[in-house]
Amino acid sequence: MNIASSAQQICFVILGSVVILGALGVVLLNNIVYSAFLLGGVFMGVAGLYLLLNASFVAAAQILVYVGAVNVLILFAIMLVNKKEKLKEIQGLKVRKFLSGLVCTGLLLLLLRVDFTTQWISPGPEAIGEMATERIGEHLFTDYLLPFEVASVLLLMAMIGAIVLARRDVLTSDVGTGDSVDQNLIEKSNEPILLDQSTK
Repeated sequence: MNIASSAQQICFVILGSVVILGALGVVLLNNIVYSAFLLGGVFMGVAGLYLLLNASFVAAAQILVYVGAVNVLILFAIMLVNKKEKLKEIQGLKVRKFLSGLVCTGLLLLLLRVDFTTQWISPGPEAIGEMATERIGEHLFTDYLLPFEVASVLLLMAMIGAIVLARRDVLTSDVGTGDSVDQNLIEKSNEPILLDQSTK
């Protein structure tokens, strides 16, 4: 083992630990804002793993698309959610967690079985270096044009949804029934937060 291979293994262990611990934090933390930030860390860790595989274009696309677009959109949606109302208790939550744990454990065991029983080719094919971006561009606009366009339409729909949520048009009457709308459900209170309310 030379210095280069040992450094790669150390980087792989660090990045793998970041991805695993971040993913556990996303699932187990109760604070959804912390979960969203940890999800960004997971995406960055995956991008680092792509760099170890000499896939620089895929790593850059991972950061631009997932960290720069999807994760920011998730944070944007979280910030727009009104957290004043308490969440109702979910019936049978322990049973659901148990069933979800069984499914995840089964998938993990299946992945481990595939990992240990597959005859992996080592070393893999040689990296083509700077030609990788050109090859990916050729495949994106020839063989995989339809999935590429579908992904762009999905991102456009997500952006339109974020704009609609951000506008928050205030309606004075219900569109369906015509009854007047309670503005307290739409508009937030304009009272200053830092005033001493005890003097009232």
